[in-house]
Amino acid sequence: MIKEVRDHWYWRPNWRPGRSFYTWHVVFPNDAVLTDVHAAYRRLVDSLPGITPVPVQWLHLTLQGIGFADKVPQSDLDPIIDAAQRRLEYFRPFEIKLGPAVVDAESLQLPVSPVDRLRRLRAQLRAAITDVWGSDSVPALPELDPHVSLGYWNQPAPAEPLRQRVNALAGGVARTEISRVSLINLNRDHHQYEWTTYATLQLGARPSGANP
Repeated sequence: MIKEVRDHWYWRPNWRPGRSFYTWHVVFPNDAVLTDVHAAYRRLVDSLPGITPVPVQWLHLTLQGIGFADKVPQSDLDPIIDAAQRRLEYFRPFEIKLGPAVVDAESLQLPVSPVDRLRRLRAQLRAAITDVWGSDSVPALPELDPHVSLGYWNQPAPAEPLRQRVNALAGGVARTEISRVSLINLNRDHHQYEWTTYATLQLGARPSGANP
């Protein structure tokens, strides 16, 4: 159990203002369940010191990075998308459970399950990158710990008082469906994760141009 939270917004290696990153995420535009969850946790988030809340339009579940936008040519990106769509043709939409909220070292987050199913989804996206670039070029990341962050800590603080408040006020769990994944161009210039969407793939969909 963590003893202290830390500022999330330090610049990671190779990041700098104005630089963005291509990554596969699950995003939740117009998802009524996530909108309700966000609203239900608003009072808790607003009561916590040292936190940068995540606006509802920027809620996300991180899956797999590809690379910095200034290093990934479109001539590589489009084949990776095509490979991902082929690999996801038989990966059906599935239900996820979110919450209740927990205090992580850098964020207030809703754990998401089923973990194994999400890790298998990530594995397919990693394999699609391998199809195009080879295994040596797939960005190395820790094992997926799926979650949706409601806010990011912006200063160091003892974790226990935060945990006590979260445990007292946190809501229950919610369920929604993951039916698509999005390739986004992500930046963090304004102490916020913001993005433009490059492509969205439907789970269980036949690739365009495939034979009937």
